[in-house]
Amino acid sequence: MEKGTLIEFRLQGERRLAVAERPEGKKDWIVVDSQGQSHKIRPQRVEYTVGGGPYQSSDIPSFVETCQGYFDPESLEVAWEILVEEGKSVNPQELAELLFSEQEPAPCYAAHSLLSEDKIYFKKKADNYEPRSSSQVEDIRHQLQVQADKARQKEEFVAHLQEALNGETINWSDSDRTRLEAISKIVLQPEQNHHNAQDILKSLGKNSDYQSVFRLLVQIGWWSEHENLFLLRSSHSVNFSSKVSNVAQSRLQAPSDSPDSDRLDLTHLKVYTIDDESTTEIDDGLSVEYIGEAKTPRLWIHIADPTRLLTPGDELDLEARRRSTSLYLPTGMVPMFPSELATGPMSLVQGQDCCALSFGVTLDETGAIAEYTIHPTKIKPTYRLTYEDVDEMLQLGLTNEAELAELAAAAKARQAWRKSQGSIQIKMPEASIKVKENEEITIDLLEESASRHLVAEMMILAGEITGRYGKEHGLPLPFRGQPQPELPPEEELMLLPAGPVRYCALRRCMPRSEMSINPLRHASLGLDTYVQVTSPIRRYTDLLTHFQLKAHLKGVDLPFAKDELQEIIYSVGSSSYEATLVERQTNRYWGLEYLRRNSDQIWQVLVLRWLREDEGLGAILIEDLGLELTHRFDNHVNLGDRLGFKVLVSDPHRDEIRFQEAVEVGIEH
Repeated sequence: MEKGTLIEFRLQGERRLAVAERPEGKKDWIVVDSQGQSHKIRPQRVEYTVGGGPYQSSDIPSFVETCQGYFDPESLEVAWEILVEEGKSVNPQELAELLFSEQEPAPCYAAHSLLSEDKIYFKKKADNYEPRSSSQVEDIRHQLQVQADKARQKEEFVAHLQEALNGETINWSDSDRTRLEAISKIVLQPEQNHHNAQDILKSLGKNSDYQSVFRLLVQIGWWSEHENLFLLRSSHSVNFSSKVSNVAQSRLQAPSDSPDSDRLDLTHLKVYTIDDESTTEIDDGLSVEYIGEAKTPRLWIHIADPTRLLTPGDELDLEARRRSTSLYLPTGMVPMFPSELATGPMSLVQGQDCCALSFGVTLDETGAIAEYTIHPTKIKPTYRLTYEDVDEMLQLGLTNEAELAELAAAAKARQAWRKSQGSIQIKMPEASIKVKENEEITIDLLEESASRHLVAEMMILAGEITGRYGKEHGLPLPFRGQPQPELPPEEELMLLPAGPVRYCALRRCMPRSEMSINPLRHASLGLDTYVQVTSPIRRYTDLLTHFQLKAHLKGVDLPFAKDELQEIIYSVGSSSYEATLVERQTNRYWGLEYLRRNSDQIWQVLVLRWLREDEGLGAILIEDLGLELTHRFDNHVNLGDRLGFKVLVSDPHRDEIRFQEAVEVGIEH
């Protein structure tokens, strides 16, 4: 390098022209740029040496201005088209000759600038530039277009987000939704890295912590104030894919029932369907048939038969398997099947001919099963009744509905028989939490009643019949069981207050239920074998049972062999457990929100059990609401004490609840 040489080097990645001023030591040079600033550089940092000279730093602006007339990126594409055909590499001087028919310093430097800034057509190799292949150029153009589109979409998203924050209604694009979902994962999956989403928030001047992001998504209307984060974190989707919805529509338009044309016609029987008023999936009905000269009552338990609309392994079956169950949340139901099917042709609809799998059974004088039969049937539900309707009809003793009294008597006999077989009854208060569209919350206790007892016993009876049939014929079914618990001694239980406290102590001893393709004893039900079969529209294992039963009844090959059935049961079990957690967490959330809204009320609380007695930490029951919570007591209390509690803090978002002990209401011993 000599004094007065015009060179190009990079300063913090930016190309810069400067004139060599003097050497500095043995290896460095001092160069001066157009601003008169001095820089100490090594010769290795020189990226280009401009011909001609000598130059002064004051010459740089006019030189750059001269070069500007040659800066035409489109001309580089023309040169590439020529050179790629010839397969020739090029240096800046040769490119200047090709493009401008000149090799003066300005056009040569312009050619160097075009080549060094180019990301599409040429790649540097030593002192020359090789033309990229046509396919490489096409790929790079595509990548650059994708990057440009992303940058444009990001700018549009930031603008839309700002408009939404200003209160404007936004029609979010697909790319907007993708970014909003990425931002929402900061809340839903806080343990993961979310750099892209955090960068977007930073560009808006927004914090990316959990609470700030949640408030932002609520503010722009992406989420509601009470968004169900438990559901969003789970694998259970509220909506069905368009593919599944299309299959559902095709089944609605042309339901096929040809494989079940030999159904037993029971449309002459009076059929009662009994459910809560809000229930839309009607999957069970009950009848009584009097047979023989003795008019022996045969009970019929009719279960909706959705398998007639499915084939094992088809889109609807696999979707139901993935979901594993319907979710019952305070805000509404998330069905296992598309609702147009679940509440339509799959349900037992009053006044319509419906397909069912029916279990006919006669009981002996003790309530045990004397005889049973199972058939695919056709029925016509007569009455759509609520539990309250049935309780009233039983109280009135209506003679023209004597079948209900017969069913109620059979239910009592069944309960007594199961008790003789070792069943264990645990009667803890059960709450039903409902949230209306205006977010009004109601919490109702499900009172024990003759109608609920009647239905429960009939469903258990159907499960016992199914278990017996499976055991007798060696069928692989999703048998349910429960190991025998080690219960406290009777004298120890009698020391505890009767009611929830005693039942709570029993509940703690109960082992978790199990599922197997082989028969198991179910200890708490008092049954040697049991298979859930009564909810095939909303519980996938019940649907599996229907597939297996119907195939065996027809004498055809079972759709699921033992190993396959075991594998499905395992995967469905994991999904069902997740669904149970979502239901439990969602109910707790709305329970805490209800308490927050009623923080001025004094609640009667029952001390249920100790969690850590030495720390005063116990489980409590708000009796009017059926809510079980925890509380750390400041003063000594006994199990069974009833106290007046007032809510001190209730924050459902933080899952936090604290009470203030108000007034002692009473003590039960």
